[in-house]
Amino acid sequence: MIRRSRLWRPKRVLVTPTALATGHGRAMVARAEALGLAVERLGSDRLGLALPEDPRRAYAAAKSTLAITVAPPSKLKFQPIAPSADWRIDLAEGCPAHCSYCYLAGSLKGPPITRAYANLDAIMAAVPSHLGRGTVTSRDAARAGEGTTFEASCYTDPLGIEHLTGSLSALIRRFGALEGEAQLRFTTKFSEVEPLLGLAHNRRTRMRVSLNPPAFARFEGGTSPVGDRLQAMRRMAEAGYRIGLTIAPIIAAPGWREAYGQLIAAAGAALAGVPDCDPTVELITHRFSPGSKAVLESWYPGSDLDMSDRLRREKRTKFGAVKHVYDAATMAELRGFFTQALAETLPGARILYWT
Repeated sequence: MIRRSRLWRPKRVLVTPTALATGHGRAMVARAEALGLAVERLGSDRLGLALPEDPRRAYAAAKSTLAITVAPPSKLKFQPIAPSADWRIDLAEGCPAHCSYCYLAGSLKGPPITRAYANLDAIMAAVPSHLGRGTVTSRDAARAGEGTTFEASCYTDPLGIEHLTGSLSALIRRFGALEGEAQLRFTTKFSEVEPLLGLAHNRRTRMRVSLNPPAFARFEGGTSPVGDRLQAMRRMAEAGYRIGLTIAPIIAAPGWREAYGQLIAAAGAALAGVPDCDPTVELITHRFSPGSKAVLESWYPGSDLDMSDRLRREKRTKFGAVKHVYDAATMAELRGFFTQALAETLPGARILYWT
């Protein structure tokens, strides 16, 4: 049985006038107030948060704030998101979890508050013009069966805030009724899938569960226990959803072989006997930039996550940015292990990419 995680209850909820003018914005306000949360109705669309000067206190204040606002026009021009999907579709920015490797650190502007977008109609209206125009799955013969893919988890965990927004459910229903070959994708570290189980998804949504072994999940504060995530994945598969594993970030710490071997075995057991769930696997190794390392060390000064130069090399992106990734020997050892372990335990699963 799944043990219900503690749902996020932000200490501060704000709503802008433009967001409140939308039906979805008003619905989000109603959800928050139904949970007993006070909602501040702002006089303008400018958030203008006054945060403490101390980085840790500012982080704590920002992470406990939900702002209901509207996606800017730039968000309606979807961006490619290789290797995951053709396009990024953002329902929100920011996340209630406290992961000491957070990929959002250093990539989002301003304090890490969670901004939930109320103009869902405008976001969805932009989808048809992007169908068939992607470069990841639309043009890849091995993944063409997925249709044009839209990733909803780039800058948030949509399930972690679903009880406050209802946005993920709304998007799943709309993709289920969409004309044209398309697939919505989201990944999550949370297990509260009850609102999604009865939706008319028409198998056009792939739910992926983001996983690390329990020993390394200690770096994922505020999330659901790993076992609960696996059980939630099974429930979604039984409800007819396509599912997947996002094993990330893969951490080459002492004992990693045993830890990840047990994790893969647990995932195989969770999917045993579930037919036609079309399982996929995405494998993402731990990496960080100098900027994100500085931000994370200010947020989580007590973390023992290894962000030293040990087993690392520098890698430059196509834009010239530097990332610290595992060295070639470590990468080869990790990749060989995961390829073999997955083939033995989940032989029907497709590995979409390794990075």
